[in-house]
Amino acid sequence: MMDKAYIDSTIEAMILASPEPIPARRISKVVGEASPSRVASAVTELNNRYAETGSSFRIREISGGYQHYILPEYVDFVQELLSRRRRLRLTRAALETIAIVAYRQPVTKSEIEHVRGVATDSVVQNLLEKGMIRITGRARTVGRPLQYGTSDEFLKFFGLNSLGDLPKMTEIEELIAAQEARSQTELELSALPVADGLEKLNVADGTFDPERRRRIAEGAEDVDKEPDGDPAEATTAASVSTSHKMVLKKAASTETEQVAVEQEHTVPDEHGGSTD
Repeated sequence: MMDKAYIDSTIEAMILASPEPIPARRISKVVGEASPSRVASAVTELNNRYAETGSSFRIREISGGYQHYILPEYVDFVQELLSRRRRLRLTRAALETIAIVAYRQPVTKSEIEHVRGVATDSVVQNLLEKGMIRITGRARTVGRPLQYGTSDEFLKFFGLNSLGDLPKMTEIEELIAAQEARSQTELELSALPVADGLEKLNVADGTFDPERRRRIAEGAEDVDKEPDGDPAEATTAASVSTSHKMVLKKAASTETEQVAVEQEHTVPDEHGGSTD
């Protein structure tokens, strides 16, 4: 009879040696004294031991089995060391198709096309080649078309232990509603009008002189008169530009504030008039 420590080490060795997630029942067949519940208990104890010793890996349950994995903080170093195969990427059409298969399986190609509204021959074939979906049988309808379902590769790709871990439709609807509400708020803010005069305040050409603009507005100085002062004053444009950005942000709050700022910041144009 094997002692507890030996059984735990044997389970650890089997999980480590398996190239794919290994189910608890398969471990139990090899290690007769380890029931599936005993395997789960051993995995928990092993993970606790890894955490206590500061190990860079753990054991997780994925795709119906157990597998060692590297903690996220060490992944970049391993990726740098190993020449990994190119990460599998799915197009939008493939994601739409595989979502339909996941939530409606077993499903035929015609049913997928009915939901998407377009032909899916090439997409389905591509997903079959990548091992993301599989043929589960034939429908009991006219022509007996093939039916498709998700595969273990699908679970591993999305980090799921089983199809029960898929988000519920109510959760997806709540996420979509939240995104739509956020997008609508951003659209309403971006649609607020900004006065032309305020847009022209954000300049950095060194010619902006708020004091001269005030004198022109009061009629104390001719628009066509050459501006006085040292050209070195142009260096203040950058700091003035920063303050104008703050004015622009405040201008989006209410229409009353926009009108007040617009009247205060009227900039002379090149024809001698004034631009609001």
